[in-house]
Amino acid sequence: MIQHSPAIRPASALLPTLWGLDPVQLHDRYWAARGVCVVRPGTRFDLPDDAELFMLTDARTLALFRLRSLVERLYWVKPAVVFVRLRSSNRTEYRESVVADERGQFLRVVREYGATSARTARIALTRDHRVAAMWQGTDGTAQTWRSFRRQTRAVRRETQTLDGRYYDSLSDLELEQLVMDLVSLWPKPSATIGGASEARPGVWGGSGCRVDPGTTFIGPVWIGAGRRIEAGKSVVGPAALWDDPDARPSSSELRWTDIEPAAVAAAVARRRHRSSSWHRAAKRWFDIAFAVCALLVTLPLYPLIMLAIWIEDGRPFFFAHKRETLGGREFGCLKFRSMRKDADRIKAQIGANNQSDGPQFFVENDPRTTRVGRILRKLNADEFPQFINVLLGHMSIVGPRPSPRSENQFCPEWREARLSVRPGITGLWQVSRTRRRGLDFQEWIRFDVEYVRRAGWRLDLEIIFRTFRLLTGW
Repeated sequence: MIQHSPAIRPASALLPTLWGLDPVQLHDRYWAARGVCVVRPGTRFDLPDDAELFMLTDARTLALFRLRSLVERLYWVKPAVVFVRLRSSNRTEYRESVVADERGQFLRVVREYGATSARTARIALTRDHRVAAMWQGTDGTAQTWRSFRRQTRAVRRETQTLDGRYYDSLSDLELEQLVMDLVSLWPKPSATIGGASEARPGVWGGSGCRVDPGTTFIGPVWIGAGRRIEAGKSVVGPAALWDDPDARPSSSELRWTDIEPAAVAAAVARRRHRSSSWHRAAKRWFDIAFAVCALLVTLPLYPLIMLAIWIEDGRPFFFAHKRETLGGREFGCLKFRSMRKDADRIKAQIGANNQSDGPQFFVENDPRTTRVGRILRKLNADEFPQFINVLLGHMSIVGPRPSPRSENQFCPEWREARLSVRPGITGLWQVSRTRRRGLDFQEWIRFDVEYVRRAGWRLDLEIIFRTFRLLTGW
């Protein structure tokens, strides 16, 4: 468990908790779900080997911001540390005063807001355990920041300014705002919080919480342990109901190995799938033979599928989405078009409803999908043209799920492992996923890495057999 430095108040009667975690711990679990370990000065804990990145902050700063640009810089420019100047626009606290008449009788309450002010905070991100450990031994003062920058002159470093929000861990109002922002930003807290379970879509509850039938929820809501929402009540989110103090659970331990198996991924990436040239050639010939047979069987269905697509939504019949194959080379992954022509415009409108726990986009009953597309997807017939990708050498019959560059950037160690082999039409993730809400992306990483580590004829044939059983219901 990560221990807080003295400047950060521990979970106690002074701070409310959600699922046994105080706001500071919730902040750290949010970043842990993204593979980032928060490191503060004066803390004493073993840095996890499975963390992708380390965020270095002072003892009071809690930060929320978009990680993508920093990840791209860290993994492509490859500095040892990136110093970040975080710009945060925060409203100043309001002041209330009572207005009375000449006789002292109450008239009204006046609330005066301060102007919006821009604040800045300093954080740093690194992949280097040694740099993170160095920061652990400091006291985090402004003078220490300057000294730390001098100490890291010997390594390659970058500086970047970002827009985001930061919060003072000693301000109750800012901690409350932090939790409200987490409720809005974090659709699947169960990825790193064991005490959270989804009671309804967008509504997460802790142990012993009770939601009576007839309760109306509008927007995301987190319900603490031991709380009850009575029938007929309406809760408008984003909202958080703290744990009942008498039912406060103990906080669950954070297991980094269950989040993203970076150590395994890195080992696999170094291994680069050291199979023999004979095995690679045999797998390629098997892919070609399998793809030719599959095309001979499915080609008679192409005119019927194309006619159905044309009747409902016209041309084009095919869609080629940019994906990455061996070594990160991009190719057009072919599919029968299953979405409307204006799918990109609709995605921009419903982007906030993303139900995925990772960088990919997913919503149930996706309005972008056509009626023909729903049938094609249910039968997996939309993927028939991918056998052409196999013949062209872009894909294999069995391998990791093909994904675009934008998704791969979120877990670069995983990217290096999965791109050491060709992506597949089917794979270990497709036949092994549990489809549990909040864990799909984590399972995708785990099963892709496992496939690369165990790749061989026995595993490929097992996956093909299990795929056949899934498709036929046998």
